Amino acid sequence: MKTSTNISIRPIRILIFAKAPLPGLAKTRLSPALGAERAANLAKRLLAHCITQALTADIGPVELCVAPTIQHPIWSELAIPESVCWSEQGEGDLGERLARATQRVTGKDEAVLLIGTDCPGLTAARLREAATELRRHDACLLPVSDGGYALLGLQRHLPSLFEVMPWSTASVARLTQQRILAEGWSIKRLASLHDIDEPQDLQWLPAGWLP
Repeated sequence: MKTSTNISIRPIRILIFAKAPLPGLAKTRLSPALGAERAANLAKRLLAHCITQALTADIGPVELCVAPTIQHPIWSELAIPESVCWSEQGEGDLGERLARATQRVTGKDEAVLLIGTDCPGLTAARLREAATELRRHDACLLPVSDGGYALLGLQRHLPSLFEVMPWSTASVARLTQQRILAEGWSIKRLASLHDIDEPQDLQWLPAGWLP
């Protein structure tokens, strides 16, 4: 694995990809165990935790990139800090939406940490670690135990990371790393964490988090 010799001084933006925490839209795979309403309430808790950790990390701008739209009433009901920037994911599959957001941010001479809201272990300290590694490498990746990733850091846009990717499978992190290395980029793989996606993942929730 190649390591960059220069440390980047580009500012880093934390870009949080989030669905509106609504019953039947967010955390639907947890509905068999929790019911749609409790699953949506857990999604709200995860979202609030993610935003708090991103702001506490104090790395750079924090942007909430939402679906389906900023205009949905749910967003005005949540106590989102005023310092958080807003954007919309727009149309397309997950790969198209991630690619569009990454290209937009890196095109403004910023590096990006792409994160979701599913990983309670993604703390401010972990985000600072990722930012430190991204300043030393072209990319960084924080995998999760199901084969996906909780964080992808990029200095520049690389379209192949988002094209024809088998999302929601155990191959996502491995293929992402392979494609980064195939480009000749340096990458730092961080210690794995756990996403909360399926009923069996509820064991990884902090105590007292279940609604």
